[in-house]
Amino acid sequence: MITLNDFITFEHDLEHDSEHDLAHKKDFSVPKIYSANGDLSKRWYVRFSFRNPDTGKLERQNNIYGNANNYTNKEDRLALLSRYRRRLLKLLKAGYNPNIDNTEFHKSQLLKTDLKNSLAEKNEKSFVPQIEYPKATSKLKPSETISKTELKEDTPDDLGMPIREALDFSLKIKEKQIGARSHKDYEYTSNALVKWLEENRPKIKSIEQINKKAALDFLNSVLLRSSSRNRNNIRLHLSSLFQTLEDNEIISSNPIKKIPALRSIPKRNKSYTTEEHKKIFDYLKGEDPILLLYIKFISYNLLRPVEVCRLRVRDVNVKDKTLQFKAKNSPLKTKLIPQIILEELPDLSKLNPDAFLFTPIKIGGEWDTADVNKSNYFSKRFKNVVKDHFNLDKDQTLYSFRHTFITILYQSLVKNSSPHAAKSELMGITGHSTMDALEKYLRDIDAVLPKDYSKHLNND
Repeated sequence: MITLNDFITFEHDLEHDSEHDLAHKKDFSVPKIYSANGDLSKRWYVRFSFRNPDTGKLERQNNIYGNANNYTNKEDRLALLSRYRRRLLKLLKAGYNPNIDNTEFHKSQLLKTDLKNSLAEKNEKSFVPQIEYPKATSKLKPSETISKTELKEDTPDDLGMPIREALDFSLKIKEKQIGARSHKDYEYTSNALVKWLEENRPKIKSIEQINKKAALDFLNSVLLRSSSRNRNNIRLHLSSLFQTLEDNEIISSNPIKKIPALRSIPKRNKSYTTEEHKKIFDYLKGEDPILLLYIKFISYNLLRPVEVCRLRVRDVNVKDKTLQFKAKNSPLKTKLIPQIILEELPDLSKLNPDAFLFTPIKIGGEWDTADVNKSNYFSKRFKNVVKDHFNLDKDQTLYSFRHTFITILYQSLVKNSSPHAAKSELMGITGHSTMDALEKYLRDIDAVLPKDYSKHLNND
């Protein structure tokens, strides 16, 4: 005799269907996964409720266990229950009703599956299981009984997976998709959300309970204590984490997608004048040669500060005049080393190839800390040695040297060629992937200036 539990857990494919179009939304609740707060010693299952035609109220139905509890790790157990949940939702949307005899319904579903398999495997017979269908009854026979203890235990987690557990699951998936620095940002965002919910929305216990209003209130709290730019960044992190949960069928929809980004004024790193950067270079020759070479890699090789921090001795190929580095949007890039940098380099042949090119005390050494910490170190060193000494503007940073020298390059190239030809050559130097991206960058740093238009203002 087939039960709903048997039908859900039977290994056959049901086509993908959107959860957002619930044809019988008023008759059943969206199935949820009970994970016992991650406790593998307890039974996990899928649960749902269906409307009683006599009382008109949603009533809890039998749990779907299948083989999920045979697995001894959270990921496998959750993956199988997610599949059961998806199949159950498909059946409910297709018309399954636990209050009536579903013999014909089951037959129709198997017929659809058999037809699909026949089309996919033209020359093979599809396996159709021999199933004993129940006689007409007022309700299907329960596949497993539920104890009062289990019902009581289920109540705190009644609306889905606990928030911390769900976010940790999403972070684990993200760990395989993004860099270590980005993963740290995602982790920080998830911790901030959990802390805010505990302090401001203590009744929200499960990830499914976090709706647009709760998420918006959290983002508004971020905005009030920081900036719209920071708020938008955290919004992006949250949306990505919640989208992973939606894709893995842990939540029915991503509420963050419905929240728009705010208009923000981007931070601008102010470029240096010709006089300023020459004074800085001359001053650092005697004051801090390591910091000077670090800045010249940013200026002449047009690298970002963190990209310079990642360089190891082996990445600099003096013979071929090339260097390899991990760029912002690609795993590995190769750039030409201009002669002006080669002349500044010490002899690297005697250094350990695995050593970092830049360290606080010497060129070529060990420095066991995260890239972001290295970048922050040189930023603080620049402030103490250069910024305070010359009383520079707060927006004149290490990154500003990259803007400054890209501007110098473009203005030099455009003197003897058309703007398009100059940009085409510059694009190969800066590493921008498209002309549109380069042109936007040049506009943002005001590198493209018009010719003197005084004659058009003179009406004499």
